[in-house]
Amino acid sequence: MSDQEKPSYAKGLEGVIAGETSISKVDGEAGQLYYRGYPIAELAENKSYEEVVYLLINGELPDTEQSILFSAKMRNARDLSEPILQMIRNFPRGSHPMELLQSVIAYLSAYVEHRIHHGPHCNCRDTLHQVAQLASVIAAYHRISQGLEYVPPRRNLSHGANFLYMLRGEEPSPEEGRIMDTALVLHADHSFNASTFTARVIASTQSTCYSSISGAIGALYGSLHGGANEKVVDMVEEIGSASAVEPWLDHALASGRKIMGMGHRVYRAKDPRAVIMEGFLEKLSEQTGDRHYYDILKALETSMARRMAEKGKPIYPNVDFFSGAIYRLLGIPKGLFTPIFAMSRAAGWLAHILEQRVDNRLYRPKALYTGPEPRHIT
Repeated sequence: MSDQEKPSYAKGLEGVIAGETSISKVDGEAGQLYYRGYPIAELAENKSYEEVVYLLINGELPDTEQSILFSAKMRNARDLSEPILQMIRNFPRGSHPMELLQSVIAYLSAYVEHRIHHGPHCNCRDTLHQVAQLASVIAAYHRISQGLEYVPPRRNLSHGANFLYMLRGEEPSPEEGRIMDTALVLHADHSFNASTFTARVIASTQSTCYSSISGAIGALYGSLHGGANEKVVDMVEEIGSASAVEPWLDHALASGRKIMGMGHRVYRAKDPRAVIMEGFLEKLSEQTGDRHYYDILKALETSMARRMAEKGKPIYPNVDFFSGAIYRLLGIPKGLFTPIFAMSRAAGWLAHILEQRVDNRLYRPKALYTGPEPRHIT
């Protein structure tokens, strides 16, 4: 085979275009993110998570009537059946909630009448269990694991506010509910990341959306994909105070340690979601009177920016840099950070699964063989 005939190779599919999508666009150079053409900042400011879910899976923002009907459909799908609650109660103590989520999604599939058409399909736009019930499962898991009673969902609260209500057993303030709902908007999709690509690969086999989302949850569970905001909070707690940032950073950089929440595989500017999250963290810090996280993170961002600029290697915060601190101020334990990522991203996963089905082609990349040449047993 000549050099011209050899297929191109990029480890980890770095820079390889593996498909087309009209769902979200990441402009890494400009530091912009768009859902269906809408800037993320505009959506975060003006639209609820439910409206953004509609946008992602249907292609356009809902009008007033569509928004009312769709919100009602999502809210009516929040309730957990007794078999699901029993599964949560019986799940092994000490297991990670991501393992529970992956199992629950597969279990939910057994309660849905799948439509067989060139493979098992369900009417994903009508059920919405995959999106609506993940929040209920996470909240139920937390309360049951803490020896508390399950709190049924309420239909008069936004998706984010209802999650906090089910988690804490008391209604959040309007501002807390809005911040939580907007955090879900910011995490709802991000083009062909590892978990989304996993969902599309599974969908390309004509498997169900439940199987595809279960696989995506498994990908997100990996430490190189989900969990970064949890590590940021660990880092902040290790630093201890804003005055300790400089000596801590001296030691961390000298030892080659990765600074969690800084830098991104795609963005070459400040993550637009981080800009919004920073504003929320500042507001929550003022309202709660607890500036511990905010002061340390801002000192860390400033010091890193100065040091990296001196080296000609600018680096900026990503969405994980501020999100974990926000969740902590909302009373959410660190172990739920990645599950919250999943419950938000389920909307994007579902949108990509539906898009994959429109003009499907089974994913079947080639592998570069590096084993021994043909040989025989002697």
